[in-house]
Amino acid sequence: MAWFRKDKKPLTAQDRRDVPTDVFDKCQGCGEILYRERLAQNLNVCPHCGHHVRISADAYLSILLDADTFDELDTGLRAADPLNFHDLKPYPERIAAAEAKGKREAVITGTGRLDGIEIVIAVMDFGFIGGSMGSVVGEKVARAARAALAAKKPLVIVSASGGARMQEGIYSLMQMAKTSSVLARLHDAGLPFISVLTHPTTGGVTASFSMLGDVNLAEPGALIGFAGPRVIEETIRQELPEGFQRAEFVRDHGMVDKVVDRREMKDTVARLLRHQFAGWSD
Repeated sequence: MAWFRKDKKPLTAQDRRDVPTDVFDKCQGCGEILYRERLAQNLNVCPHCGHHVRISADAYLSILLDADTFDELDTGLRAADPLNFHDLKPYPERIAAAEAKGKREAVITGTGRLDGIEIVIAVMDFGFIGGSMGSVVGEKVARAARAALAAKKPLVIVSASGGARMQEGIYSLMQMAKTSSVLARLHDAGLPFISVLTHPTTGGVTASFSMLGDVNLAEPGALIGFAGPRVIEETIRQELPEGFQRAEFVRDHGMVDKVVDRREMKDTVARLLRHQFAGWSD
């Protein structure tokens, strides 16, 4: 009889139990649903496909540095609006919106210990206006290099950037020369500089300090280049090879020395400082 039968209906999105967004994440590499806490324990690397989820500068500092050894430098530097730049949103409003998220700038610099080795470190944060390099970023990176020079310590820079900050125009582009010249002094003094490139590292950052390391390391799958693949294809009117500008492609063509899993990055940098740059461990 009809009242004893229950018609089977396909489940719809409305029938499914709502999953809190702060509990699970979907891997952008393989589509696997990941338990966020377990993902964090794995340093935000997908355990199924190895996709490296972008993380904040603070998170990268906690990965590389020994606990309770970080001492931040130049915390008071703040971006100005030298060009009175007004696009869809005035530049000061963009800065205020980024700071409201708890970000200080697109780079954090300081001193600390990496596996017991005293270093000066700068870590870029893509969450602050796309990790773009404005005058403050260039100044903080240059000051970090000078601090390494004065203290005779190795320098480590972790890059994540969309390039120069368009709202500062020529002031932003000048940071390429500023940072490169200070790193040249570091090189002349025989002090090691290790550059770590994460996803993405592009534009003026790639064209300056991020590619000037004594050793250039990259996370798997990171986009590394100057202009983006789409812009290049439209310019040269040719189809680019598969994997173009990804870390593995860049390594195979000599621009990066080694592709290193984030979970092995601290040990790798420590080995480089101890073995390739003997005498800098205490």
